[in-house]
Amino acid sequence: MAIEIIPLGGTGEIGKNLNLVRWNHQAILIDCGISFPGEDLPGVDLVMPDPEYLLSIRDEIQGILLTHGHEDHVGALPYILPRLDSPPIYGTPLTLALIEQKLRERRINADLRPVKPATPFQVGNLTAEPIRVTHSIPDCVGYALRTPEGIVVFTGDFKFDHTPVDSVRTDFNHLARLGDEGVLLLLSDCTNAERPGWTPSESTVSDAYYTLFANARGRILITTFASNIHRLQQAIDMAQLYGRKVVVLGRRMEQNVEIAWQKGYLRIEPGTLISAKQIDEYPHEQILVLTTGSQGEPLSALSQIAADEYPRLKITPGDTVILSATPIPGNESLVWR
Repeated sequence: MAIEIIPLGGTGEIGKNLNLVRWNHQAILIDCGISFPGEDLPGVDLVMPDPEYLLSIRDEIQGILLTHGHEDHVGALPYILPRLDSPPIYGTPLTLALIEQKLRERRINADLRPVKPATPFQVGNLTAEPIRVTHSIPDCVGYALRTPEGIVVFTGDFKFDHTPVDSVRTDFNHLARLGDEGVLLLLSDCTNAERPGWTPSESTVSDAYYTLFANARGRILITTFASNIHRLQQAIDMAQLYGRKVVVLGRRMEQNVEIAWQKGYLRIEPGTLISAKQIDEYPHEQILVLTTGSQGEPLSALSQIAADEYPRLKITPGDTVILSATPIPGNESLVWR
């Protein structure tokens, strides 16, 4: 029985991750993401994989396996899921909570099925094993698919971080056991693989934050990806250490902080969070603002603040603005503008 692996997005590019595994008239999807357009696509808000082939085999699709909650892995679901007759979606609790919010906004009902690392489950007549991995958002997994031809491993986004922010490390023992069994095919995240050396631990960001917070005399504004929960946690930790209140700006970041906090993936002391309406009630040196706009999005909170168009916050002399995210390739000019 032949196993087909068909990459429909995310291979040889950054973003819109979507892989199809097909066998014996059954199929599963691994992730369903978007990418962001470059300047050569004016007026385009997002780019997603072409769903036409999926539509031609929609009756075969047994489920969608999600590795984590970043937009380049889940962002296309609200657009593609209804056209596929809503197959079940498998993911960890935080990943499902984030996608549930996105689907609810569009009034899309979905069959969401939580999974646990190292706990196998059936999808069609295949067995899938979630593999715990470390990334910049909690609750990330890869998947080992036990097919009739052998084990196929999808890593999802990962890094070997020995000092992660949440102390949850990639499960090397699980990977070793799979290796001992023999893996037919490994499909691996290769972001930055062309660079020599190792990816630094996410926790090293705290060292930079220490210096910036210690020297800041006014308000601090930090922009990063709304889904980078570990980065947000480190910023919140610094705010609590230096006695600053935290204001969250930007709809998606507000939603993600609320979901991660309610689900126990963000640690926030009572009284730390305040609303944008309360900013002026505190001295500038007691305020940290977490905001969207790290990719220069024209309608983001930071872009509006930079253009002096945000009603509740004006940047003043003495404020510190921290861009705490690497520009997505193609977004550089938007960010620096």
